[in-house]
Amino acid sequence: MVEVFATVEATDRNTGLHAAAARSGVAWEQVDDAALASLTDTVTPQGVVAVCRFLDAALEPALAARPDLVVVCANIRDPGNAGTVIRCADAAGAGLVVLAGESVDPYNGKVVRASVGSLFHLPVVSGGSIDAAVAAIRSSGLQVLAADGAGPVDVDELLE
Repeated sequence: MVEVFATVEATDRNTGLHAAAARSGVAWEQVDDAALASLTDTVTPQGVVAVCRFLDAALEPALAARPDLVVVCANIRDPGNAGTVIRCADAAGAGLVVLAGESVDPYNGKVVRASVGSLFHLPVVSGGSIDAAVAAIRSSGLQVLAADGAGPVDVDELLE
């Protein structure tokens, strides 16, 4: 985090967060509701907005860390879905998420909110072709499995 903006009410509700920011040397600015609303794209802001540095990851170095599980999203365009995949991948123990092809920007506000914090500690690689991502993952020694909701085989059939 670089800086935090919060209403007086949100500061009072989040004393632990405020204290942690102070310990880390992160500036905490109290603002009114109108100023906070101008910093967010949500209809009902929660009262706290943080400015954070991007945590960009590159595919090759991320794979060099030898993750056991990598989740690749191909052309995922809905920001809420992308954020949900990131947080579910985190919960499942993935070591890397790749948003390949024409996927949504991982720093889209809806992606960030839907990831519920997972975006900030799970490496997420954005961009690059789907073919290149799959080839790099195979080259790293991982087995590649694919799922497609419109595929010809239903998952229930595979379980039989």
